Amino acid sequence: MKQTVTVYDDITLVTLPNVPSDIEFISEIFNQIGLRNVDVDMISLSPVQSAMTSLSFTVHDDDFLKMLSYMATLREKSIKPIVSSGNCKISIYDKSMENCPGVCAKFFKALASVEADIRIITTSECQISILVTKSDFEDALSAINKCIEE
Repeated sequence: MKQTVTVYDDITLVTLPNVPSDIEFISEIFNQIGLRNVDVDMISLSPVQSAMTSLSFTVHDDDFLKMLSYMATLREKSIKPIVSSGNCKISIYDKSMENCPGVCAKFFKALASVEADIRIITTSECQISILVTKSDFEDALSAINKCIEE
């Protein structure tokens, strides 16, 4: 496989626990973020627990400041955002990963070998994106690059 690895730094992870699992409500969250001219990157929606779910997404650190007033309005709805800034995203892309079982296991094993603090993972058929803390970035990137070389 010929993987392309890209990295991004200064990423903020926002987690909204106990969000109504109503897609209208969730779409309004992203509408309000878009109205503030903020690009959202990684998105993860936890499995629904009764009428509630947990929603996580990433934005650039600089863009998070544009969202502060909106985050305050969510607090008024008993949604208390959990924010982690200063993270790094590592993305591995390879078209040949499609229909190739075990690729994620290989990369996750490499990350486990350096005990990387993984904050969020998103995948598609051809891409794996991992958000790690800035302090674990170099080790995680090294482990991934070594994994690719093998």
